[in-house]
Amino acid sequence: MPELSDRIQGMSFDPAIPEPLPPHADVVPPEHPLRAEMTDARFDRYWKSGSLKYTHFLPMTEGGTATIQTCFDINLNRTVVYKALHEHLADDETEIARFLREARVTANIPHPGTAPVYEIGRDKAGRVYFTMKKLEGRDLRSILGALSAQERATQAAYPLARRVEILISAAQTLKYAHHAGVVHRDLKPANLLVGSFGEVTVLDWGLAKVRGEAAPPGAEKITGQAGLALELTQPGRRFGTPLYMTPEQARGGTTDERTDVYGLGAILFEMLTGKPLIFGQDLDEVLQQILERPVPRPSDVARQAVPERFVPEDLEAVCLTCLQTDPADRYPDMAALIDALNAGHHNLTAQGRGEGPHARRALALAAALGLGAGLVLGALSRLNV
Repeated sequence: MPELSDRIQGMSFDPAIPEPLPPHADVVPPEHPLRAEMTDARFDRYWKSGSLKYTHFLPMTEGGTATIQTCFDINLNRTVVYKALHEHLADDETEIARFLREARVTANIPHPGTAPVYEIGRDKAGRVYFTMKKLEGRDLRSILGALSAQERATQAAYPLARRVEILISAAQTLKYAHHAGVVHRDLKPANLLVGSFGEVTVLDWGLAKVRGEAAPPGAEKITGQAGLALELTQPGRRFGTPLYMTPEQARGGTTDERTDVYGLGAILFEMLTGKPLIFGQDLDEVLQQILERPVPRPSDVARQAVPERFVPEDLEAVCLTCLQTDPADRYPDMAALIDALNAGHHNLTAQGRGEGPHARRALALAAALGLGAGLVLGALSRLNV
């Protein structure tokens, strides 16, 4: 009898389906490749410190309260991210407090899943700033958008099993943060960055709650406002992005670790269905959905859009448990959620339903040959399919 790997190699695959991306296929060279003249450069006796050591500023992005640029640290010879408040907010004590909170919270939850903060200070004009690691990667919002658009390269690189792995990585980071007494409270796909080497970073801790504190500076209960840009985090009005807000946040109630459990549940819903949990034309409509609409089953939503879309029952159950209106009915902490996600991921891969298109085709053909799924998946892994 031929070797199993030989039989699988002989299986016919549809050439229209792209080959799965090899490991780290999207890796790009760093902006400043490491060279000896950088690591061995002279360090002058009279050296520059504070904001004076940063040069070659380039715009990166801009938010409602701050500008983010890349710049070059001439002492360490590396590119960093430099974040500073907008000029018109330079003397706003509430925004300064929120800005400092973000820097200090992030700096005090050192974990592979958070961005290292290097320095906090004031520039020559007296404006506060902080610098942090320049991250490379693709945020989950972009990935889910490409999947909804049926972009084949993204489908091959991010099957459901990989998406669940991303969520588990984020949950591990949040478990660490919760242990340190920090609740994120603004989880959404745009705040999960997937790096070129598979690393997952949880971004934007500006609305985090620290143990023993009632609310972040400037936060207050939200009120309806038609035409609000729903994807923007509005300072001084509420805590949480409306489309990913929890019921307790919508009510202006108490938040805790279970608030982040709900946040990951909303992201899982989008992973399973290709659709956001909440949608609406204005804030009042969004709040009504959060507080009054029963959470739909992910399988029902998924099949309305794509009838053949597969939603595993166990992951659907995990999602619905996370999205319970009453925090007492959710997973009590990140550890319990991680256990449930791991179990769902194990079942997904054991069934071959979380694999890429070639693996699924191979499993279908193997079933016709009477081969076991476990044997086929093992051979596929050796063949890098």
